[in-house]
Amino acid sequence: MAGKLHFSLVSPERELFSGEVDQVDAPGSEGDFGVLAGHAPFMTTLKTGRVKVYNDGRVLAFDVEGGFADVTPDGLTVLAEKAIEAAI
Repeated sequence: MAGKLHFSLVSPERELFSGEVDQVDAPGSEGDFGVLAGHAPFMTTLKTGRVKVYNDGRVLAFDVEGGFADVTPDGLTVLAEKAIEAAI
């Protein structure tokens, strides 16, 4: 499906990312998952791992430790217990 996904990554300290992206991959507690624009709504807990953000041929990465991911018709929000930007 064409279009952009609104993605926000928030930790207790600050918002690390907010913007329109092509895809986000995240480490769900039941298995890794990817989200594109128009994805069906769901909520899951996160395990420790890497969130990858794909946009216009570039990739950003964030290491997260626990939290929640919430996919709604408005986009994806990740509320991480801990998160830092990571080198690819």
